[in-house]
Amino acid sequence: MLRIGLTGGMGAGKSTVARILADLGAVIVDSDLIAREVVAPGTEGLAALVDAFGAEILAADGSLDRPALAAKAFADDESRATLNSITHPLVGKRTTELISAAPSDAIVVQDIPLLVENGLAPLMNLVIVVDVDAETRLRRLVEFRGVAESDARARIAAQATDEQRRAVADVLLDNSGAPAAIEGTVRQLWRERLVPFEHNLRTRTPARRTTEIRVEPANPDWAAQAQRLIARLWVACGAGASRIDHIGSTSVPDLPAKDVIDLQITVADLAAADGLRDALGAAGFPVRPEITQDNPRPTPQDPAGIDVSLWTKRFHNNADPGRLANVHVRVDGSPGQEFALLFRDWLRADADARAEYVEVKRAAEAKAAGLTGAAATIAYLDVKEPWFTAVYPRMLAWRDS
Repeated sequence: MLRIGLTGGMGAGKSTVARILADLGAVIVDSDLIAREVVAPGTEGLAALVDAFGAEILAADGSLDRPALAAKAFADDESRATLNSITHPLVGKRTTELISAAPSDAIVVQDIPLLVENGLAPLMNLVIVVDVDAETRLRRLVEFRGVAESDARARIAAQATDEQRRAVADVLLDNSGAPAAIEGTVRQLWRERLVPFEHNLRTRTPARRTTEIRVEPANPDWAAQAQRLIARLWVACGAGASRIDHIGSTSVPDLPAKDVIDLQITVADLAAADGLRDALGAAGFPVRPEITQDNPRPTPQDPAGIDVSLWTKRFHNNADPGRLANVHVRVDGSPGQEFALLFRDWLRADADARAEYVEVKRAAEAKAAGLTGAAATIAYLDVKEPWFTAVYPRMLAWRDS
C-alpha cells in the first residue's frame, strides 16, 4: 500500500486534485470529511466541543455551527489547541480504520489540510502539495466560497506558510491556472510515478535508472530532497540508527553530480543493519541483497587494503522512480562509514579537490556513454574507484591537519 499525503493551503484546490486521483483509482481518505463525521450530532466529539466552547456553537437543529465554532476556535492559539486536542485523536482513529480497510495494493491518498502543521510528512511515502500563492487563495475563498475576507485571512494566517509546505513537498503541483489545467499533470504523475512506486513498494523492487548516466549541474534542491528522505528513514529506523547523513556528491553544494541522492545510516553492528531490513523495505527502501561491501582501500588497520570484512555494509534503494536514492547502512567507526563522511567534508572544504573530482566524473560519464543499467554503473565506477583510492591518503592528511 502506497500512502500519499495531499495538502495545500485553503483555496489551493486539493479537492480538485483528490477528485482526479479518485477517478484514477486512488483510495481517498479525506481528513475534512472525517473531521465532520466525528463531530456529527450524537457523537462524543460534538459533546466535547460543546463542553469546551459552549452551546453557542450549535445550530438550531443540534448540529455543529461551523462558522460559530471557527469564530471561537481560531481566535487565539490556546483555543485552536483546545479544538485540535479534541478532534485530532478522533480523526486519527477513524483514519486508521479507513486505511486498514483499503486493499494491500491500494494507492491511499490522505487529504490532510494540516499535514505540515501536525508534522505528518515523514509518515507518508510521498507528499503532494497543491501550490497557489496566499493572495490568490484569499480571492478564491472570498469570491467562490463566500468566506468573509477577515475570516479567510485569519484562517490562512493560522496555517503553515507557503514556504513551509514547499519544504515538505516531494511533488509541487501549481494550481494557479484554470481549473482544468492541472488534470493532465495529475494524470501523468499517476501514470509515471505513483503506479510504479506502488508496485515497487509492494514487491520490494528498487527503482533503477533506465537512461544513460548523466552528470548534471548542481541542483540547489538536492539538500532539501535528502532531508525529506532522512525524515522517513528516521521513522523506519527509530533507535536502530545512531545517525543518518546526506553523503556523496549531492551533499556538496555546487558540485555537478548524477541526480541520485546518497544517504548513510550508521548502526552499532551488522546485526542492527540486518534488523532494519524489513522496516526499511516497508517504508519504501528495499534492500539490494547482492551488494554487501564497499571497495576496500588501504587503512591503518589494513595497509594493503585487502580485508573486505572491514568494508562490509548493507545497501538499499528508494522504491520511488521519481527520486532515485541509495541508502548505505554501515557500522559506526568502520572504514566505509568514516570514508563517506570524510570524503563529503573534504570536498566541501577543498575547492581544488572539487574541481579535480568534476574532471573525474566527466571522464567516467564519457566511459559510460551509450550504456545503461549495470553495464553503465560498472563503466562509471571503473574510472572513479581508482581515484577514490588514490586520494584517500590526501583526505586522511587533511583530516589530521
